Formats: sequence, C-alpha cells, structure tokens
Amino acid sequence: MSNVALTGMNAADSPAPGVPVARCLREHPDFRGRIVGLAYDALESGLLDPRMVDAAYLLPYPSAGAGALLERLRAIHAIEQLDAIIPNLDSELPNFIAIEKDLLEMGIRVWLPTQEQFSMRSKTNLPRFSRELGVRTPRTWILNEADSPILAEPTLPMVVKGAFYEAYVAWTREQARQLVQRIATTWGYPILLQEFIAGEEFNVVALGDGEGGLVDAVCMKKLVLTDKRKGWACVTIDNPKLLEFTRRIVSGLKWKGPMEVEAIQSKKDSELHIIELNPRFPAWVYLAKAAGANLPYHLLQLLNGERPAPGKGGRAGVVFTNYTTNLVTELGSISTLFTAGELHYEKAL
Repeated sequence: MSNVALTGMNAADSPAPGVPVARCLREHPDFRGRIVGLAYDALESGLLDPRMVDAAYLLPYPSAGAGALLERLRAIHAIEQLDAIIPNLDSELPNFIAIEKDLLEMGIRVWLPTQEQFSMRSKTNLPRFSRELGVRTPRTWILNEADSPILAEPTLPMVVKGAFYEAYVAWTREQARQLVQRIATTWGYPILLQEFIAGEEFNVVALGDGEGGLVDAVCMKKLVLTDKRKGWACVTIDNPKLLEFTRRIVSGLKWKGPMEVEAIQSKKDSELHIIELNPRFPAWVYLAKAAGANLPYHLLQLLNGERPAPGKGGRAGVVFTNYTTNLVTELGSISTLFTAGELHYEKAL
C-alpha cells in the first residue's frame, strides 16, 4: 500500500482517532507510503501538521449522503491514486459501507463491516444483540422526543447518551432533561437513557478479520477522565476475562474491521456488561501500538491480502496521558483549505 487516506483528523480536547492512526502507520518500520488526511472542517488540526499528512482534503458532511461522498472521493482519487481508506468516525461509516463496491472498482480498498453488522452493534440495537449472544448490557430506553414519559422510568442515577457521541451521568430527573436537550441540540434524536451500573470501566481495541476471528486486541483502564468520561490518561492491562469477552463479541458479529469495546465490571456480581461497541479505532489506539500491537498497520496488512502474525495482546503496564501543545501553521494553509478544499505539503527529499 502506498497511498492511504484517513478521516477523523480532529485533535481537540475530545480527539478523533485519525492522528493516532497516522502516528501508528508513520512509525512502523515497513510503512513507506503517503498519508492523505480527509476531514469535514478546515480547522481540524491534524490536517495542518505536515508530519502527519502529505496532503489534506475536505469532504462533504455525512448528512450529504453516500453519493456526495463518492463524487468527492473520485476527484481526490484522480489526484492521489489512493490504495486504501481507513474511516475513523461512527457517523460517516454508513456512507462508506454504501460505496464500498464503488471504491473497490476504483482500486481503493477498505476493511469494513456490513450494514447489518454495523446496525446490530448500534446503541439502539445493543440490548437485542446482547441477549442473542448471552452477554449482559445495561437496561436501555430509547427517547425520541424531549417530553417523552420514558424520562421517568429509569432509576437514578441514569446515563444519558447520544446515538453517536456524548454520554453523561444524570443524578436527578431535571439534570437528565437538561442533558437530553443539550445532546439533542447537537446530535438530534434518538437519545438513549441507560441504567447506571456501579463498577470498574475497561476498554478494548480490537481488530476483526470478518470471519469471526480476532486479529489482535489490547485492554486498557482509564486513569483520568474528562468531563465527557473520555480517557485522558490510560494504562494497558492484562485481563484474560475481558479479552475472552471481546473475542466472543467479535465472533458473534463476525466483525470485519476495528472496534472499541467499552465494558464495565459490576461491583455487585463482578459480571462484565457491554456499555458500547464503537465501530472504529479509538483515539487511544496509539497506546496499543506503544504496548506492541500496531493494529492500524495490521489493518493495512489485511487490505494488502497479508495475514498478520498472531497477536499477543500487547504488554501490560504501558501508560499514556494526553497533553496540550501548540501547532503552528500559516494562515494561508487554512485559507487554501477553506477555498480550494485541499492542501498539499512539499516533502523534503
């Protein structure tokens, strides 16, 4: 693979996975390709870092539909001759899944689940999938309007979630109403109300081969949380029970592609519960690479028809913490992205 495009290049306080995926690829000794950044906003900071991307392009927002995405990718492909695309955002995946065959005809490969698999692991369908698989998930209510009487059903505290992004714990009904309004203003409906389970939270990044097999997976525990319950500092752990839990999920879905499993181990009975199944690499995927499991590079190997060596899950005790820094660029770079929708960096030979 020589030319790989990545989406999700935002690196703000709640970073997207694109920049960490780019770092994983850049730092693999066998990677010799170009990385093309794809984004929906000219101010996504990953686009402005020539260490991460060789070129940057703007895409139409996912709400524009699969046709608009395909038309834009055809134009980009004519310039970049892309070999592969790794989408990194939940909201864009249905469009990429819809145009997978078109991309393949253009010579662009992706490693994606089917639409059925994608829908099965969604937050709204997760309770049904959990029952069929015989694993646990918190009881969930689906809210389609602000004044729904469902708001009175869950016991307190409850977790209020958007269908794609954001999750908060509400300790009162009034706080729950405010959170519903806050999330709906940004993401719309449906909104999920979920049973709050007291326990210890864990995350796993996994890569499925599409046949029920697990290429590799790394477990971690959050040490420091942001206000959105994102991991600001995390540590890799050795947890065979959690790995087997993940293997069962990937096998049950026959999942093809990256996945983040968010789970909680109940204090009450020590049972694991699925909180979310996110259909892409998480923003902390660089931690897995640091622990010895470079899953983004393994994904490129699969796209190239290669079978990665059996995964060992990475080593435990590796810690990362986010920190802020300043990325300096020229106003002209941002202006070029805004006006032309693309930006090209000259690499020193």
